Order: sequence, then C-alpha cells, then structure tokens
Amino acid sequence: MSDLDLTQSAARVTAAIVDIESESGSEKALADVVEEALRQYPHLEVLRDGDSVLARTGLGRAERVILAGHLDTVPIAVDSTGRRNVPSLLEGDWETGTLHGCGTSDMKAGVAVQLVLAATLADPGRDVTYVFYECEEVEAERNSLGRLIRTRPEWFAADFAVLLEPSNNIVEGGCQGTMRARLTFRGARSHSARSWLGDNAIHKAGAALRRLAEYQPRRVEVEGLEFREGLNAVGITGGVAGNVIPDECSLVVNFRFAPDRSQADAERHVREVFADLDAEIVVTDSAPAARPGLHLPLAAEFVSAVMAGMPGEPTAKFGWTDVARFAELGVPGVNYGPGDGSLAHKPDESVDLGQVVRCAERMRSWLGSAS
Repeated sequence: MSDLDLTQSAARVTAAIVDIESESGSEKALADVVEEALRQYPHLEVLRDGDSVLARTGLGRAERVILAGHLDTVPIAVDSTGRRNVPSLLEGDWETGTLHGCGTSDMKAGVAVQLVLAATLADPGRDVTYVFYECEEVEAERNSLGRLIRTRPEWFAADFAVLLEPSNNIVEGGCQGTMRARLTFRGARSHSARSWLGDNAIHKAGAALRRLAEYQPRRVEVEGLEFREGLNAVGITGGVAGNVIPDECSLVVNFRFAPDRSQADAERHVREVFADLDAEIVVTDSAPAARPGLHLPLAAEFVSAVMAGMPGEPTAKFGWTDVARFAELGVPGVNYGPGDGSLAHKPDESVDLGQVVRCAERMRSWLGSAS
C-alpha cells in the first residue's frame, strides 16, 4: 500500500508531498510515491517515464483536458537558526490555516489538487490527463515536459490544458517569453601598473550596463491583458588576477518579452539594443511566449466556472510557464492554482490552505460528473 492517502483533503496531501524532498534532478522518491498511489485506482491508466508520472481516464468523453504540474522544487533553504524549510509546518487548521515549507506554493499545492482529483473523480464529465513532471525549475533543455511531448505525443492530444502553477486562484492568461543572451567584451591584458599598455574589457561592459539601467520596458496589451516586458543584467564575469588588466568580460542579460513577439523578434530586439557596442552577442537559452487565448470557448467556460463570485479578473502571467509548450501543440491553456507566486523560491515560502481547498472544489465542479 502507498504511504500517500489520496482520499485525504488536498491540504493534507500538500503537506505529505512537501515532506518528500524533490529538488530538481532528485524527484525519484516523490515520483515513486505518486506512481504507487495512482496505480491503486482502476479508472486510471498510469505511465512512468523517468521521474515523471502520467495518468489518464479513458471514458470516451467528447472533450479531454490536461492538468499539469511539476514535482520538483528549488533547493531547500536554511534560515539563520539553521532550520531547513522541510518538513512542512502547519500554522492554524487544515481548512483555513497556512502551511510553510519548500514547494508549498510552487507548486506542490497545485500538484496535490491534481492528485486528489485523479484519485477521487472516477467518472468526470470530461476525460482528464494528469501530468506530473520533473525538472521544471532548471534550464529549459532539462524540463521533462518537452521530452514527454516529443516521445509520448498521444498523451498530449487534448482540447484544453490547465497548469496549476501558483496564481492565488486567479486565472492567468498566456505567459511571457524568456531569452538569455551573453555579451562578450574583449580587450588586451597588461600589468595593472602599466594599464595604458592594455585594454580593459570590464570597462567596456560599462556602456551596456548604463544602457540597461536606462532601458524603458514596454507595456503592451495582448488580447485584453497587459503584459510588461523587462531587460536586465543577471550575471557578469571577468578578471584574471588582482594585478592584471582583464582581456575579457561577459555580461548575461535576460529578456522577458510579451506574447506579441516571436523568439526571432525578441532576439532581434536584444541585438538592436546593443547594436553599436563592441560586443559579441550569443543567445544561450530561449523559450517562446504564449498568447492568453481567454476568448476561446473552453477557456472562457473555465474562467466563468472557477472565478464566479471571486474578486478580481484574469490577468497576464508574468513569467514563463509550460502553457507555452501546450500553445505550440495547438492546445490552449491557462495558469490557475493555489499559492502566491511572489512567495515562490523564498526561504519562508508558504501557502494559504483555504486557497487549496477552494481550488480543489472549483476544479472538481468544472470537470463535472457524468453520473
């Protein structure tokens, strides 16, 4: 028997899976437990692929939806007293309290909702594919969702997708694209006591840093939602020794772009910003943006179902998420899940358990029952 009881509330399941450490690349223990728990339910077909787990119903419904969430977290944090933020810590009760711990918001609360629905919704009005995947919190090339889409395409034929990333139970449409580029400035070495004989590569990077500090990012409306862009330095390296004029300096910039730009458009913009500088520019990592698509029938129905009576309106997703991968497949998708994204990756990460309970209830109602 599995140690993970999926007949419990989604709040309690959240705590149970938070307590199983699953830093990126080390998801096996959690994947084992998830697989074992899901295989107990005869209404699900279950597939293990690496440290990712997929499950689906096969009821012949007119529509199929995908519910997706990643199993991994960022590294465990340690506070000034030496306390690690795993295992989880409950403050208050399971209905309205707060659960503290690594991954509570990003995104084990959403995964818990998926698991409880998978186990307890045996006769949904829509067929459902549940995807629990590894290595989302690292570079795009390691993200197993990309591998699964390439190697298991039959599992990703669907009409709609929901990525249960933390959104405070507010529907977030689309996502920003992300691109990292390395600017390399070259000079000539010399002894620092005779600097006039060299050419300081770090000093050359100063013009790029000033340009970034003065950069005015766009705000653009896409399908009724406002997206904000950003172009920022995220790393710099250079220098040989304390008495040497450096002959090379590398500056890494990250461009978060709105979904009215393609990846080619984004690269063109980055190169234009630095076009007159003496720098070699190489794109090192890139992932596309996704348009909101909230006007599409299934998306509009989803928004109406899960946000009825809730304060607020759907917003743009700030950040890149795997809805972009679904968009590339032609499967419209949204971000919707319990948890506050602004708490993600922080040492004091937590989730409002009331949000977890409400998310599970509203998702269950939307998926419906044929009986």
